[in-house]
Amino acid sequence: MPKIVDREARRQAVADAVLRVAAREGLEHASLRNVAEEAGLAVGSVRHYFDDHSELMLFAMGELSRRIGDRCRAHVQRLLDAPRPGGSRRADVERLLGEFLPLDDERREEAALWLAFTTAARLRPALRRHADELHAAMDDLLTRVLDGARRAGRVAEDADLPVEVRRLSALLDGLTVQAVAQPGRVTPEAMRQVLRRHLESLVTAA
Repeated sequence: MPKIVDREARRQAVADAVLRVAAREGLEHASLRNVAEEAGLAVGSVRHYFDDHSELMLFAMGELSRRIGDRCRAHVQRLLDAPRPGGSRRADVERLLGEFLPLDDERREEAALWLAFTTAARLRPALRRHADELHAAMDDLLTRVLDGARRAGRVAEDADLPVEVRRLSALLDGLTVQAVAQPGRVTPEAMRQVLRRHLESLVTAA
């Protein structure tokens, strides 16, 4: 009786192999051949699950964003639940935004991979569309967080939310790039301090 293969599970395994190769050797080395070897498959088997290298890269990029998104959703739900004291809510916001920063080994690897994918997206239309969608989703998340803080009286009523969203997004991106490039200088504690100081600057004097 022929062995039954779970197609989605196999595609997932191949995407995981892409991320391992890219993390270890760089995205430019995540060729079909290298990925197939990493996954313990023949190149023909990889082609069976993905039409071409572009589709494989797009799927792997989606897997990376899914990992980050899954963690964020738990924090978002906590923020959307029943009102919490100001200090508790502020800590929840810090934990949520911390998911976008390389604060530990797992997130540091993810950040390096994300930078590699977004850099590659500059010249690859399929990846660029996906990157644009994910950046738009992040802007939407930041807007919801800041709007919720404004309605709770934690951000000035007349705050220009689009500008504040862009400032916060730029802060997270800048810290991520610096920490990936200079992990010894831009430490997790330094990133937390900068993020906390920025959030405090948005809080109303009342």
